[in-house]
Amino acid sequence: MPPAATGAGVAGPPAPLPERVAAAVLGHPAVARLDGGPFGSVASYLPGRRVVGVRAEEGTGPDEPVEVAVVVRWPAGPSLPALAEEIAALVRGVAGERPVDVTVTDLVPAAGAAPATDPGGDRSGPVAGPGPAGTAGTRLA
Repeated sequence: MPPAATGAGVAGPPAPLPERVAAAVLGHPAVARLDGGPFGSVASYLPGRRVVGVRAEEGTGPDEPVEVAVVVRWPAGPSLPALAEEIAALVRGVAGERPVDVTVTDLVPAAGAAPATDPGGDRSGPVAGPGPAGTAGTRLA
């Protein structure tokens, strides 16, 4: 049996599709992180690990969608639908012309963004109040 090849220039097998999709999405400047969505259900399971925020399978048909859930920095420039399309284009660059579902699960302030204030009164800071199901939340607009 020949010895294993080592050294620079020797490429191993390509990364699995979910990892390639995650790397492409995280390369977008408006994406703060990937997110598992409700109950962590947006994930791909690989041997010994999982990729949270991406649901994609290798070798499936061209009609099998790739799902991505992201937290984005806001304001990011374009509208959320335009931003979702930019992210979907990155995914198609890796996964081919499969359908892509992009879900924005949360927004975080972009660097240098001013916190939201109450347009009708107190402008001393962010407007906080109850979020869904009584959880803490912050009104962004």
